[in-house]
Amino acid sequence: MPKIKIKTHSASKKRFNLTASGLVKRSKAYKSHILTKKSTKRKRGLRKSTLVHDTQAATIKKLIPYK
Repeated sequence: MPKIKIKTHSASKKRFNLTASGLVKRSKAYKSHILTKKSTKRKRGLRKSTLVHDTQAATIKKLIPYK
């Protein structure tokens, strides 16, 4: 009997990636619009990616099982 496949959550596969060590990587928020009032230093910091907190990482890994 073949193993049952899990469906990948479509929104999550667009937003999250896994690192080589298995940590969940995400991009920072507040970088999409109303950028004129934000300083250049702040916008430059928002370009960088960051890791998801440990408390949410297990949940997100279930949503993207094949990444």
